[in-house]
Amino acid sequence: MSPAARQPAEHEPIARVLPMLSVPHLDREFDYLVTAEQSDDAQPGVRVRVRFHGRLVDAFLLERRTDTDHVGRLARLERVVSPEAVLTPQVRRLVDAVAARYAGTRADVLRLAVPPRHARVERDTAPPLVLPIVAAPDPDAWNAYGGGGQFLAALGESRAARAVWQALPGESWAQRFAEAAAQTVRAGRSVLAVVPDQRDVDALAAAAAQYFDASTVATLSAGLGPAARYRRWLTVLRGGARLVIGTRSAVFAPVRDLGLVMIWDDGDDTLAEPRAPYPHAREVGMLRAHQLRCAALIGGYARTAEAQALVESGWAHDLVAERSTLRARAPRVVASDDGGYSGSTEAADPAARTARLPLVALRAARTALAAGASVLVQVPRRGYLPALACARCRSVVRCRHCTGPLALPARSASPVCRWCGRADPALRCGHCGSDAVRAVVVGARRTAEELGRAFPGTTVVTSTGDTVVTDLAEHAHAPVLAIATPGAEPSAPGGYGAALLLDSWALLGRQDLRAAEDTLRRWLAAATLVRAHRDGGTVVVVAESTIPTVQALIRWDPVGHAAGELAARTEVGLPPAVHLAAVDGAPDAVAAVIAEAALPGGAELLGPVELPVGARRPAGTDGPVERMLVRVPRHDGLALAAALRRAVAVLSARHGTQPTRVQIDPLHVG
Repeated sequence: MSPAARQPAEHEPIARVLPMLSVPHLDREFDYLVTAEQSDDAQPGVRVRVRFHGRLVDAFLLERRTDTDHVGRLARLERVVSPEAVLTPQVRRLVDAVAARYAGTRADVLRLAVPPRHARVERDTAPPLVLPIVAAPDPDAWNAYGGGGQFLAALGESRAARAVWQALPGESWAQRFAEAAAQTVRAGRSVLAVVPDQRDVDALAAAAAQYFDASTVATLSAGLGPAARYRRWLTVLRGGARLVIGTRSAVFAPVRDLGLVMIWDDGDDTLAEPRAPYPHAREVGMLRAHQLRCAALIGGYARTAEAQALVESGWAHDLVAERSTLRARAPRVVASDDGGYSGSTEAADPAARTARLPLVALRAARTALAAGASVLVQVPRRGYLPALACARCRSVVRCRHCTGPLALPARSASPVCRWCGRADPALRCGHCGSDAVRAVVVGARRTAEELGRAFPGTTVVTSTGDTVVTDLAEHAHAPVLAIATPGAEPSAPGGYGAALLLDSWALLGRQDLRAAEDTLRRWLAAATLVRAHRDGGTVVVVAESTIPTVQALIRWDPVGHAAGELAARTEVGLPPAVHLAAVDGAPDAVAAVIAEAALPGGAELLGPVELPVGARRPAGTDGPVERMLVRVPRHDGLALAAALRRAVAVLSARHGTQPTRVQIDPLHVG
């Protein structure tokens, strides 16, 4: 070993590091000695390896110091993994804030924020940094929204303008986002755009191509693969990208001189991180905009109660078009019991209230197809018959091996369990012994089969989560019936002539806090693909027109619906009007966390109750699992998170209880 490898560094020989340990009570910094040989590379933000309790662990070097509060002999850094400072001061500050907001460990947040290292990629020579020349965007489209032109002007002046944008039906959201990004980059700042999925990443990247050179745009998504993603992430870190587009984890991207954070469709479930500490990309993005005092934009065809809360609190401005502009662009929306549409009264169609495809929907489809326009049919579930029940006693048919629900994958196939995958060729009801079954839910493939018989000679295209059809360009010569599940709707050249929204009860009837909000979001996403009413566009929702969510769709009023949702949640004390923590685990473990936590004075305990169906069990738990909810006013949110974070750490150090899972403001409460 060389003398430089033994001697401490001459300047600032102490390295304060954060080991990548998920154990809550070890979420703190530790001091190590930097040798003279390591000194040049051991800079704040680099990855290092340290020996911790006898084993080598990964860590991040947070700072160099001249002194330490450790009593005793310091261990040396084992090695500096790379001299690349991958943890920037801004991202470190964001990581600390997210861990505090969501009662998590910094190591867990860092795993979301900094991708794994690829040495070969890191050794590649970085291209020279070039300041892009961006064409000035045309503000006309933004002027259609109240305050839209002023918002674009504020971006050009590098002001911290924040807005919630209500996109008009048929609006090219990607084009508008690209214009906002171009305006920001022209002012010398960078832009971060977070979208739900790969289709949205591709759409925004294509729209940005008319303003940005490809070398100044970086797209980050899980589908790239580890090496390609790390290469692009390094380009962002080194300042080579001025526009960064990505899915949820891209919200942590180390963008230099960030001037604008954009979130599209914040109601999409994919923006909620399923790994601890379960942050939501919207909340992280807005927290980042607040820390950096930069501009922020949340956009969507629908609106969440959380986005509406930002407007009502004054944190963000409202960008909404006039009703006259909306009426000119929106299709006509009717409910299946609307007696004023095409003469479809209950007398003409007695089964209008119970039929899956009532006469009003069939007429709208026939009219559109006769005019040469394609028709979109939205079905909530994929598959053929995803749920079965006994035809005699109506009991749900379940698997004999694991009690999971049975589904029929095709007309002539045997029922298959959706949990264990076993087929049951000799199906019999466990309650009455009958071998006859009926459909509880009809899937997209069965719907395509039924509509293919109803409209012979018409091409039927099915688009679901496993086989998504992006557009109908190859079918432009003839009208098409497109059967799609929510989020997989293909676009049609010139727009659809009609859209049929089926099985509304499957969406609205869910036992979920966000059922109405999410249903309207899915309906609007489909309806916006339909031509304007003046061009013959019609949307038929198979539901009763008296339902408030249906009324919001008919009026095309997502802002009013979001305001109503926020008011209702405020009245009953649910997020975002309050902060809510869910503590999941074994009964003794949950009780121990609550007893240990110094909860704020206004905290209210709700429960415990059995863990909701479909919720994942905390890792390492045995036996029954329950959930305790803790509710506090909004101003006590950080205090609640801090109390639970400390309690979990204390119990973790004692090694006496089973693990628990803490989620702050979970997306689905039950």
